Amino acid sequence: MSNFNFNKVILGGRLTDDAELKTTPAGVLVTSFSIAVNRRGSKNNETDFIECSAWNKTAELITKYFQKGSSICIVGSLQRRSWTDRRGNKHYVTNVVVDEVYFVDSKRDGTLPDTLIDNEQIEQAAARAVANFDDSEFENMTSNQDLPF
Repeated sequence: MSNFNFNKVILGGRLTDDAELKTTPAGVLVTSFSIAVNRRGSKNNETDFIECSAWNKTAELITKYFQKGSSICIVGSLQRRSWTDRRGNKHYVTNVVVDEVYFVDSKRDGTLPDTLIDNEQIEQAAARAVANFDDSEFENMTSNQDLPF
């Protein structure tokens, strides 16, 4: 696997501030935000503050449904950028470009909008589907010999 390239990050934490939706000069939606992630196994309760950015619909969703202190789970990739300031000093920043975002807080906590489906609704729909399932079209098999694989 000499050509193995993989860049995927999954983080769960809390927003350190409200994310602000902005628009680029080309009309593309973008937001930048930071999440606080507690270090696993840290004896001193150390926290890392991870810079993130999201684009288009993902940016819109984050700014609409998440605010400072909200729990959030993000999936994305690491991106390192550099620039030179007016004094000629080179700067580097590494952030997570968010591809996916997931709600962590419960709707019952009052942190999610009513328009989202919660787990209870999903469980009820699954129970209805199982109750209405008709297996009369299936054939009983007596041995594994009849399987095509």
